[in-house]
Amino acid sequence: MTQLFSLIFPRNRLLPILLAVVILTGCLPAAPEATPIPTVTSAPRSTPTATRTPSITPTPSPAIKRILILSLDGFRPDAIAAAPMPALQAVMDTSAYSLTAQTILPSATLPAHASMLTGMCPAKTGVDWNYLDLSLGYAPDPSLFSLAHAAGLQTVMLVGKEKLVQVTDPANVDSFTFVRDRDVVITRSLLDNFPDDFGILFVHFPTPDDMGDTYGWMSWEYLNVLQQADEAIASILRTLDDKGLRDETLVIVTADHGGHDFSHYTELPADMTIPWVISGPGVVPGELTVPINTTDTAATAAWALGYDLPSEWDGIPVYEAFGQVSPERPDPRCP
Repeated sequence: MTQLFSLIFPRNRLLPILLAVVILTGCLPAAPEATPIPTVTSAPRSTPTATRTPSITPTPSPAIKRILILSLDGFRPDAIAAAPMPALQAVMDTSAYSLTAQTILPSATLPAHASMLTGMCPAKTGVDWNYLDLSLGYAPDPSLFSLAHAAGLQTVMLVGKEKLVQVTDPANVDSFTFVRDRDVVITRSLLDNFPDDFGILFVHFPTPDDMGDTYGWMSWEYLNVLQQADEAIASILRTLDDKGLRDETLVIVTADHGGHDFSHYTELPADMTIPWVISGPGVVPGELTVPINTTDTAATAAWALGYDLPSEWDGIPVYEAFGQVSPERPDPRCP
């Protein structure tokens, strides 16, 4: 047998001998003990985030044809999760957003909306009252509405508090509708008479503020109406989709002020901090870390439409929402 193996393996004479030993003894060498394979625990895969590439000269997206601004009166950022508001949270997944944006002082409905839509701090708007009084006039031009109206765009306002008629000269607004009712009724009015050709559409929900004043901010009643507002937001966005307008519409969801206990007129963080969510063409999803003021709403909308920003404005476009950078963002904006 050894000769047979030698013929088969002529270059290795040791191998036949070993095989013969195995055959004769019936013993095999013990197999080496297996070495355990170490378990590697991989970190949870994080959701990829879009990279914000700085641009030297910020330029708006040419696809933006219209602006929808939805303001929830008295809306605190921490109420989004507390309510909860799943429709808005879903929007935020594909939006740029800030939960630390700031309003102006006094943190009240009329002065804050005047600054939101004119891009100017209260020292320039002169709106320091918070009630309807036409004898006091209107927030001054230039405003977002005056710029858009002069450019030939259809400007529409649908509000739940009549005093908001004073945030801009009525000559700048093609359609102003005041609905003295809940947010769901305001939404129904909007959807039943939807302005398909709008250039600027401003929608105001008053009920969160009403519930905060009556039952307290972050109360069950307050959070419950925010759940209803969340459903209204979903309905409005669905209508934009159904009408084929969503891909050309920049949507901003924000607030005039927050609130604490049964009040909101102070400079406490709970009163001054507001959400700011922007969605639409060219927007890079992710949480914004730059300081944002309510005056930036008008500035961002006007810039997105390609308008030159008035020198009087304190607002600065939130270029960072589009993956670009601001030369400087003073904070605080309105002393």
